[in-house]
Amino acid sequence: MSLHADPEGRHVVRVGLGLLVPGTLLLLAGRPELILYAVFGSFTGMYGRTEPTPERQRHQFHGAGMLVTGVALGVAFSELRVPAVLVVLGVTAYAVVGSVLADWLRLQPGGPFFGIFAFGATATVGPGLVSPYGAVLICAGTATWCLALGLARVFNAGPTEPAAPPARGLPAGTSVHALRYAVAIAAAGLAGLALGIEHANWAMASAAVPLAVVVVGERLDLGAVVHRARHRVTGTLAGLVVSAAVLLPGPRPEVLAVVVMVLLFPTELFLSRHYGLALGFFTPLIMIMTELAVPADPSGMLLARGVDTLIGVVAGVAAAAVIGGRPDRHQERTETWAA
Repeated sequence: MSLHADPEGRHVVRVGLGLLVPGTLLLLAGRPELILYAVFGSFTGMYGRTEPTPERQRHQFHGAGMLVTGVALGVAFSELRVPAVLVVLGVTAYAVVGSVLADWLRLQPGGPFFGIFAFGATATVGPGLVSPYGAVLICAGTATWCLALGLARVFNAGPTEPAAPPARGLPAGTSVHALRYAVAIAAAGLAGLALGIEHANWAMASAAVPLAVVVVGERLDLGAVVHRARHRVTGTLAGLVVSAAVLLPGPRPEVLAVVVMVLLFPTELFLSRHYGLALGFFTPLIMIMTELAVPADPSGMLLARGVDTLIGVVAGVAAAAVIGGRPDRHQERTETWAA
């Protein structure tokens, strides 16, 4: 099947190229350790998936804003050497704002996961790796490249029907869902710090994952939340095995950077088909880019990732169970955006 006739294939190639080009430029510049900032910018391409070009561009533009802002906040916290507990509180506050904005803008994929992940991960990178402006520039430049790829004709043979104007206003239940994120992420981050586990940002990101399946304005499906949490755990464990196979032999940074770029292709290929399988590729991608930016003992980092994942999904499921909520009785406002 040709690329032109396969919308899913076009999307996967588009996302992969979004990282391949900036990552290659970093390799040529001799700075493979900075690929972490390019990775977060490349997540821009994951928004909008197979939607018509105007709607996809809208999702990607807003998604890029959330990602670049997350990186900017993270590198600012790193530069100022903000204490870890304040990083947890900062990520929690950003998750609340991101949750409301994602619901208001009807982002696809929904929720603040990518933004808070960018914030927490970059906040844990030491201030000497690159200047804050350089880090934000790499992320913003990659995001801009992804937006440009979304306009390329070869990637725009998707649905021809015009998309319905997006609904305007906050969906019913937005504030309750934002509260779930706040409770889950704060609990996961603080628990990780209390237990002395490195990379508490992984626990916070994992706490957001089960909540991403909640459909705001509808009755909460706790079974779906638990199902997503189970996929998060099993997929992460499988990904840790792959991570160990790559990291423990101690390959050169240039090789690790190439592996990161390659792993984004299967991650996005399986993301809409089987979340757990996609995590088998996404987890080593994250582990390797973290090792490049913040070199550490791989075995200790693998253990921390596993424990942080368990802490996070427990916090996410618990927040959904405790803050069940009900859809508001009033109907969601359905005004359309002004032309």
